[in-house]
Amino acid sequence: MKQSKKPQNTNVLVISAAHFFHDVYTAFLAPVLPLLIEKLGINLFQAGILSVFQRIPTLFNPLIGILAERVQARYFIILTPAITAMSMSLIGIAPNFTVLAVVMLVSGFSSAFFHVPSPVMIRKVSGDKLGMGMSFFMVGGELARTAGPIAILAAVSLWGLEETWKLMPVGILASIFLFYRLKDIEIRKDFHQRQIKTNYYQIFRSLLPMFISLSGFTFMFGAIKSSLTLYLPTYLSGEGYSIWIAGASLSILQAAGVAGTLISGPLADKIGNRKVLRIVAVSTPLLMALFTQLDPIYAIPVLLIMGVFLFAPNPILLAVVNNTEGPNKTFINGIYFTINFLLNAVMIMIMGFIADRIGLAMTYKISVLGGIAAIPFIWTMKKGSYTE
Repeated sequence: MKQSKKPQNTNVLVISAAHFFHDVYTAFLAPVLPLLIEKLGINLFQAGILSVFQRIPTLFNPLIGILAERVQARYFIILTPAITAMSMSLIGIAPNFTVLAVVMLVSGFSSAFFHVPSPVMIRKVSGDKLGMGMSFFMVGGELARTAGPIAILAAVSLWGLEETWKLMPVGILASIFLFYRLKDIEIRKDFHQRQIKTNYYQIFRSLLPMFISLSGFTFMFGAIKSSLTLYLPTYLSGEGYSIWIAGASLSILQAAGVAGTLISGPLADKIGNRKVLRIVAVSTPLLMALFTQLDPIYAIPVLLIMGVFLFAPNPILLAVVNNTEGPNKTFINGIYFTINFLLNAVMIMIMGFIADRIGLAMTYKISVLGGIAAIPFIWTMKKGSYTE
């Protein structure tokens, strides 16, 4: 079925709202990490491993992508906000590290089943404005990661860490709402139009140069991104600031990221993906270097600007992946999310390992080098093909 050129703006907003309802719960870990470290007696490396458990299911993303081509994939998007809400709302009552790791693993599987097919829906309804559609979709996620720290810290303040389970009903109601709004958005029938047998290995091999370029950029850029998105509240708590200030700083970073994701997609539609990525890749390490030289509480303006650049690549890279030729978008998205999440998970462990030995302040300075190392990978992206 030929895709309409005109964007279906209402559906773009609905799917972006689904992204918000789901990801608001996945943002619960970092803000309460200082409390969990104290309660369970874990170190920063173990704290990073918790994030890794949440990302392990991304290993199955390609299989989820293949499955999504054969079933009613829209129900993955409808049901996962409730599943993620039920799992992530339990982090406060987890009695030990093992139980908490299992909770993170369940939320990770739920997240994988949401994130693989949802960009395909966005591509279907975005028409000629794929960059804009991906920006709105990513804004839903960034708004969630802005609201998530506030929601979990408010729950802790009102009820205590042991009663965060009271946040479950919101996610369950969100899935009911999404059933009403998304039940008629069909993507499986598009795959049924194919008359040739799919060779998934050949698809992966043909796109290997793209995945290598994106992997290099994602991994090195992740040195700065993972250091801030997971460890910023812990860093500020260690500097003597309250859990509310520490959590608010993460919300500020994520709120700025909303602007970055909203601007970068349409801008890339106009001037090209590589040009925007170059601007981002050069600016982010400079801003991180400045942030490390200032007292954290006085570096809020820098944090705001850095948030814009830090999250700007997300819709661009997603648009690059979904702008490839061929019908197997869920499989290709599965490969991309596997690479993206796993490389970030590895970088999180590396940053946590380093921080346990030299402290977060020095680790932040080292992350600047990682950001600089991401720049050359942009030049390996082929002009005029998947990065036009």
